[in-house]
Order: sequence, then structure tokens, then C-alpha cells
Amino acid sequence: MKSITRREFITRASLLTGSGYTAVLSLGLIPEAPAHSLRLPGNGTGKKVIILGAGLTGLAAAYELGKLGYDCTVLEARDRSGGRIWTVRNGTRETEVGGSEQVARFDEGQYFNAGATRIPHHHQSVISYCRELGVPLETFNNVNEAAYLYGEGLGKGKLNGQRLRVRELHNDLRGYTAELLAKAFDQQALDLPMTREDQEKIMEYLKAEGGLRTDKLYRGTAQRGYLNPPGAGDNPGKLAPPHELMEIIRSGYADPYFYNTADYTYEQQMTMLTPVGGMDRIVRAFEKKVAPRIVYRAEVREIRKTENGVRVVYAKPGEPAGAEKELTGDFGVCTLPLPVLREVANDFSSGVQRAIDFVEYNRSGKIGLQFKRRFWEEDDGIFGGISRTNLDITQILYPSSDYLSRKGILVGYYNFGGRAEKVGDLSLAERERLALEQGSKIHPQYPQEFESSFSLAWQKVRYSLGGWATYTPETRARHYPALLEPDGNFYLAGEHTSYLTAWMAGSFESAHRTVKAIHGRVSRQ
Repeated sequence: MKSITRREFITRASLLTGSGYTAVLSLGLIPEAPAHSLRLPGNGTGKKVIILGAGLTGLAAAYELGKLGYDCTVLEARDRSGGRIWTVRNGTRETEVGGSEQVARFDEGQYFNAGATRIPHHHQSVISYCRELGVPLETFNNVNEAAYLYGEGLGKGKLNGQRLRVRELHNDLRGYTAELLAKAFDQQALDLPMTREDQEKIMEYLKAEGGLRTDKLYRGTAQRGYLNPPGAGDNPGKLAPPHELMEIIRSGYADPYFYNTADYTYEQQMTMLTPVGGMDRIVRAFEKKVAPRIVYRAEVREIRKTENGVRVVYAKPGEPAGAEKELTGDFGVCTLPLPVLREVANDFSSGVQRAIDFVEYNRSGKIGLQFKRRFWEEDDGIFGGISRTNLDITQILYPSSDYLSRKGILVGYYNFGGRAEKVGDLSLAERERLALEQGSKIHPQYPQEFESSFSLAWQKVRYSLGGWATYTPETRARHYPALLEPDGNFYLAGEHTSYLTAWMAGSFESAHRTVKAIHGRVSRQ
């Protein structure tokens, strides 16, 4: 049999399998690709792709298609890329729909992430890009038992209107729950097929889990904190007494507002991460790779399918009809949020049109508050984490970076749904006033230490018009499939075409899926 070269073997294997990658890998000619990295065979030289939107999905698609030789043009209506990955710094400007211009007056070096803030440790597509593009990460402290809970109007107990440390409530409820179980178990009220040894093990677990005493009663533990912490010499410390169970319930702290189940959801399990210096570091890293392909201030006016490709009409924001420019290409990738797409003339299929019309987006809002000093660290011992309340501000997020610095920015509210709509409808001054008034109930230092603010309502941010796609089981079943299929030579992509809506990983996974689909189609031609 005639011998063949490695190159000939790879070529013949490609004809049989449609891919030479497996053969090349098996011969040891290239290293195995890391998780979530795209290493596709072949190239797209000569093919032109128009990408609508320079958010994460558009940037990642342009980056990956560029690696394969495609000629990409990214149209972005804003004068910045990143979309909802947006870090507000000194000088940041924004004018919401129907609002007035706002300019951030923060000190140099101060910032807050107005959009995405955290990265779950298992979102490997995000972490892989940070590794590949050289974006350093640091820990984002998502769960901090030293933060506060504050509730009003939920009950008539004596704790109503008082701030509690998260650790106090969590450990008190854990302790009382263990006490109730221990009592029921001790009275053989639980009909369980257990041996005596099994029962003893369960009882010991309940004692340890709930901090129960030998009499199986909960009287508080060191986990919930001290009135006077232990020190040197003859200072053993003095434990703080637990809140009474019925007072916790009557005061409303057993209500859903204060459930800690969010801390245990898969997407928010520790460890969480965030880029050093702001979430826009990821955006800047992509820009270095694809900047020449981005056309800024290019507002999409029309999206059209052609016989063998796509056509897009665009203009600078505010320019009248007649000033438009036109681009044609072999393929199009539309990453525009669906509420934005509703306002663009297009000839998408009826199924896609219905999805555009009926898939809702979450309303959400944030405000960054700069303070003269980091009193939450100095006075309250809070380093990162989140305080929660049933007030309109919903939660306060503490920075997980630059500990012990002189100044800092808190996210003074991060709210959703009806609360975000209510607060978003306020003027900028009214939003600031509300954040300070309600935040002062948790941190009375607010009035004396406050310096400046910057707020936003994502449902009013032009070219976003919402925080993220929210599917019901019905809309997921009825409309989601249409967004996944190519419409002619157009592909819809973005976090709304994933099961990871509201997460950056949803954008990246969608970009990867789209790149594979386009390249697979070209490779078969």
C-alpha cells in the first residue's frame, strides 16, 4: 500500500468526516482546545458578515469569525461598545428616553458597574475569554453575613423598622428550626425507619447545625455575633442574645423579602468573580481585537433579506431619512435586544416577528452613590456583599475591591420589576433623594458622607430598553424556538437566545452557537 503524508491523511479524513480537527488532534499536531474555546477547521475568507450591535455577543462573534477569516462589520448605534456591560466612571454621559442628560461627577478612579457585575465560577465561557484576553479577575463578595436586613410595614413585632445583621437572622432561624425538629424527633413524632444509632446521629447533627444546648434548646451562638467580642486577658466576650422566634415572624423577617435562597442558587454560589478595575475591562479587551471592524454611531434603520445574503440600512442617530447608508453581506448576525428590534423595519419571518413582539424584558435600575469615606467598612465592618430591604431601593451592593481606600461608591439601589419602573419614572433628583432617604435607614451616615450620584433605569436606556429577556414557560415554548433558527441568511443572537438570560455567559454561548452555525453552513457550500 502506498504511504501517505500527514497532510494527505488529514485531507482525506476531512472528506469523510467533514472536519480535519479530530485527525489533526489525534496526530498530536495541535494541543487540545480548552473548554469553551472555538477552534473550527477551515476558513471563511471571502465571506462578509454584518453584525448588528457591539455588545458582548457582537464583539465575541466578530472576534471568532475574524479568526476564521470572515470580513466582519459591526454596526453600533452608541459611541461605545459593550451594550449592557457598562461601567460608569467620571465623565460618563447618558440621556434616557424622555429624560435629561446626566453626567457622572465621580472622583477619578471611582466607578460602579451599571450593568453586569459578577461572574459565577462555573461560567467557563466568560472565564476562558478573560484568560485568553488577559483580563485579571478578583473575588466578588456576593454573600456577606455582616451586611444588613431592614424591613418596614410587614408586621407589628418589635423588630419591625430595625436593621438586623444577616448572620443574626440566618442563625436564629436555623437554630429555632433545629430546635423544633429536635423536639419533634425526641418525642418520636417523626415516623422514620431509623435505628437507635441513626437517631442519635441525626440528633447530634441538629445540635451542631442549630447550635442547640444539651437540653435541645436554642439560646444563640457565636455564629450570630457578640454584644462584646472576646479579647485578650480576662475578656471572654459576651454573646448577643437571639431574637425571639415569634418576634422575627411578627416583624416580617420570615417573609419572602428576606429569604436567603438567592444566595444558594446555582448562578450565585460562591466563589463569584469580577474583573479588576470594572466590568468594562472585558469590553476593552475585545475592542483591542476587533476595533477596526466597529462602526460607531450607526443606528440600524432597516434589516432586509436578499436572495443570496443580507442588506442593512443605517444612519447616525438623529439623522433624517435620506441620509442613510447601506451595507450588503453574505450573512447577518442580529444581536439587538428585542425591544429595540421592534422599532426597526425588517422582513423577518412571522415566527420571529411574534417572538420580537411577545418576549418581555425585565425592568431594572441602579444608582451609584459616591461617599467621602467608606463608612460601611470603617463603622460597620462590611467588606463587600449585599444588604436587603423591602423598601423601593431593594438592595445595597458594597464594593468588593479597593478595601481600606478613603472613598468609595455604593450601588445605592438595585431593583427590578414594578419597583424599578416606579423609581425609574422619577426625575434624577428624586431618584437620588429616595436612595438617600431609604438608605439612611440602614446607614445613618449617608447624609453626612454623600457626595454625588448617577442613576439609570434600563427600560429607558436607549438601544437597550430593558435589563434582560424574561421568559415564561409559555413564551419559552411558543416563541423561543423561532429565535434559534436562521431566517434566510440572518441569525438572531444574544442572551435572549439562551437559557442564561441576564448573564454574560448567555451572550458568549449564543455567539459561539451562531459562529458555529454560519461556519458550518459555509463549510458545506
